Amino acid sequence: MADNTHLGARVQAAVVAELDWDPKVDSRDITVTARGGAITLRGTVGGLWQAREAQHAARCVHGVTSVCNHLTVRPAIFGHAEDCEVCTAVLHALMLNSAIPATVDAKVEDGVVRLTGTATWHWQLDEAECACAAVAGVLAVVDDIELTPAPADADIQQAIMAAFRRHGPMLFQDLSVDVLNAGIVILSGTVTTWAEHDEAIAAGWSCPGVAKVDDRIMVMR
Repeated sequence: MADNTHLGARVQAAVVAELDWDPKVDSRDITVTARGGAITLRGTVGGLWQAREAQHAARCVHGVTSVCNHLTVRPAIFGHAEDCEVCTAVLHALMLNSAIPATVDAKVEDGVVRLTGTATWHWQLDEAECACAAVAGVLAVVDDIELTPAPADADIQQAIMAAFRRHGPMLFQDLSVDVLNAGIVILSGTVTTWAEHDEAIAAGWSCPGVAKVDDRIMVMR
């Protein structure tokens, strides 16, 4: 228990320092708690994109094994007029991003954006969420976009394992890939950094025919 407490204190201090260091994050109203390598972020930030940046910064710290992000955007008084303004800005942001398909739509209620429509690739969903998060006045994003993946052109399991081997056979040697019906992929095993975790998840989503990635990968540091 003492070792875990010592680790938590060290990781907590490092995350606080990283948040203070990152110029994209206003850390004045962010509190950090740690239990071993498990980090929890609480408090308020000026925009949804800052909450995302804070989580990314925390995950970059050595020793962090998970981040629970409870950060919220500082509340504002919303009404119909304000929601209309935010919705107009959101739709404009989606339209300007050529990576987001025209089949994606958005509505805003009380500062919460609800994305609907269809997309072919998971990264397009990420693009849409990021575009919305950067709009002033957006408090949260609910992603209800339906993923309609491209048809599989090869064995999904073998294709993902081949991608792992191309990216670094030693990095992903402790990962396994299982494929269920309807294009559901289970990725499990261990990696040593969040960058490796994200790369493995991206490889899973990059395979045609994948409709869902069940992330069971653990970061062990």
